Amino acid sequence: MSQAADHEPAEPSRSRGRGRPRSGTATDTRERILAAARQQFADTGFDGTSLRAISTAAGVDASLISHYFGDKSGLLIATMQLPVNPIELIQGVLADGPEGLGERVLATFLTAWDAHREVFSGLVRTTIASADRSAPMLSVLRGVLLPSLVAVMPGGDRELRAAMFASQLIGMATLRYVLQVEPLAGAAPSEVIRWYAPGLQSLMTPR
Repeated sequence: MSQAADHEPAEPSRSRGRGRPRSGTATDTRERILAAARQQFADTGFDGTSLRAISTAAGVDASLISHYFGDKSGLLIATMQLPVNPIELIQGVLADGPEGLGERVLATFLTAWDAHREVFSGLVRTTIASADRSAPMLSVLRGVLLPSLVAVMPGGDRELRAAMFASQLIGMATLRYVLQVEPLAGAAPSEVIRWYAPGLQSLMTPR
């Protein structure tokens, strides 16, 4: 790690690896990175933001971002302060491939969203109200969810089908959590899955 970049005195190499902060400074360093990332994502969006730009703005070595957050997607999620990590959820449901994906996606996200309705409804409201194309939720959608769906979908028109899959999922969530339209808002997850999963699954197969 560059001492000048992280503004920390040297320590013996045996006590910490490259990019690892000294004990007692970890919280401050992490918060500096998050503050810089929020500003960079707001200014240039997810795609236009580089880890180098964030590390420069935070005054830390770029390796510290990987140490704390893994990658740019992980850093974006951390700035949102969500009760669950949607990237981990996405990776989990996609791991078993396209077969049965519609049901797995609904079961996973309904479990997460039902437990934190206010958090997710507030996030959707803010995103829609701001009409900001660089909003964190849209950055997760474009930078993580859609590419992940495209990667697992077979056949042609994957980009279109992935976008339609996401639109169906977000539309259901908007009616259930934000607008709270009954009887969808109060329906048991098992009922939502029974009726909704087949439509999502149909988008996995090219025609």
